[in-house]
Amino acid sequence: MDGTDTDQILASKWDIPLVVFGAIRVVFGDLPVWAKVVVLGLVGSLGVWTAITWLRGRRSRVR
Repeated sequence: MDGTDTDQILASKWDIPLVVFGAIRVVFGDLPVWAKVVVLGLVGSLGVWTAITWLRGRRSRVR
């Protein structure tokens, strides 16, 4: 294994999403509903903030 054979595909395109979904189910499975809402709210807020920051940076580069 010299690392030069890059033509092989070792996993299907669905392996990573399935593993992430399974990990989320395990982590959130035993949490009460209020904790799930708080965590998902924080993650959603982070996603919105990241999108807004990205759009502002993109618009400032265009002008």
